[in-house]
Amino acid sequence: MTTDAADVTGRIEHTVLGPETTPDDVIAVLDAAIEYGLRACIPPCYLELADGYAPTVPLSTVVGFPHGQHTTATKAAEAEDAWEAGADELDVVINVGRLRAGEDDAVADEIEEVVAAVPVPVKVIVETPLLTEEEKRRAAECALEADADYLKTATGFSEGGATVPDVELLAEYLPVKASGGVGSWAEMEAMLDAGAERIGASSGDAIAREFLDQHDTAERSDVSGWDD
Repeated sequence: MTTDAADVTGRIEHTVLGPETTPDDVIAVLDAAIEYGLRACIPPCYLELADGYAPTVPLSTVVGFPHGQHTTATKAAEAEDAWEAGADELDVVINVGRLRAGEDDAVADEIEEVVAAVPVPVKVIVETPLLTEEEKRRAAECALEADADYLKTATGFSEGGATVPDVELLAEYLPVKASGGVGSWAEMEAMLDAGAERIGASSGDAIAREFLDQHDTAERSDVSGWDD
């Protein structure tokens, strides 16, 4: 696994998605993203603010969040609206209930409609803490069939989060964003070693600082590149 500073911090999506998130919270995440070369994952209502404040920071937002039970038309419209507001990537929650009911075609069709609605990468949140191994594989197959770009482990709103076995499983299908409960550099490193390409974390800035502190050759100037 690489320990190039910019590569490591550039894999972190510093996240703020709680229901109490304020504009100031988003600004704080963006300031940290600029300082440490992080990506940012923010609520869709703040995309225009974020795009205007920090136009060079790669922005992700969520669709159908957090339960995935929006209609397909709503999810597709959300996706298009988010892209037009400045999102560079989208994280869409699958309909877990339909998957568990065996309606895999409906799940795949919905993801496909979201993917078709926007010209930016789509990550599919499969909500692994709620699924059996067989269901996780079916969810991954739905995303692969729908031409999604990434699989993401969890929203963080269900009990549990990213695990090494889940990342290893999902990485068999598509690149993985490990999200939910990743709070330290050691945990991030374990996820990367398991095959994750990205990490979603509300403590992304702390993880970056911990990484820099543990790697003597990594300088702060090596990672603060989004303001160029």
